[in-house]
Amino acid sequence: MKLNKRVLLLIGSPKQQPSTSQSLGTYLIEKMQPQGAAAQTLFVHKSLRTRDRRDNLLKAVNQAHLIVIAFPLYIDCLPSSVIKMMEIVAKDRRQKQALPAQRLVCIVNNGFPEPHQNDTAVAICRQFAKQTGFDWAGSLVLGGGEAINGKPLKEVKAMARNIIKSLDMAAVALSSGSSIPKDAQILMAKGIVPHWLYRWLGKIKWNSDAKKHAVHRKLYTRPFQQ
Repeated sequence: MKLNKRVLLLIGSPKQQPSTSQSLGTYLIEKMQPQGAAAQTLFVHKSLRTRDRRDNLLKAVNQAHLIVIAFPLYIDCLPSSVIKMMEIVAKDRRQKQALPAQRLVCIVNNGFPEPHQNDTAVAICRQFAKQTGFDWAGSLVLGGGEAINGKPLKEVKAMARNIIKSLDMAAVALSSGSSIPKDAQILMAKGIVPHWLYRWLGKIKWNSDAKKHAVHRKLYTRPFQQ
């Protein structure tokens, strides 16, 4: 049975170009659309720039049946624009006498190989849902998200097979009104490549970028030491 539900994707990455957060969130809501979901996408940092845009953000949040926040991990936490958005939404909801039945999920990715680095950010999102009256419908966490680098998941192909399977499972569950299944969370947490390979490739890219900016001889400089 197809559902007539509004899904709002909030992309929390401050990048101007396509981001891993956008790739993950977009794939999820596209998979929900055949089930009758009417999807809308907003970029959080753009939605906070003016009063009119903030009003449009609040309107979209208030009208959505399911809200998906997709963002990268910044220093064990959420990007500042996402935190600001949460503060605005929380203030708006405190002023309402009755809140509609709405669900909230988050998708978090980071540049570390370990997915558990995202645990604190997920806990913040869960607490936000609790304090603002959203029904918490789960989370998906990904380590090594830098490997996607904003590409559509279908272009990443085999390397993203676990991610695609995870999002497919989450789309089915969320479309039926359920929470994100544990199996989907496990698949997403498996990541893209083995940890040792991710670190090795990361070192190569780090050195390459350092040479590009002519600082490869300064990688071990310690200016803070006397």
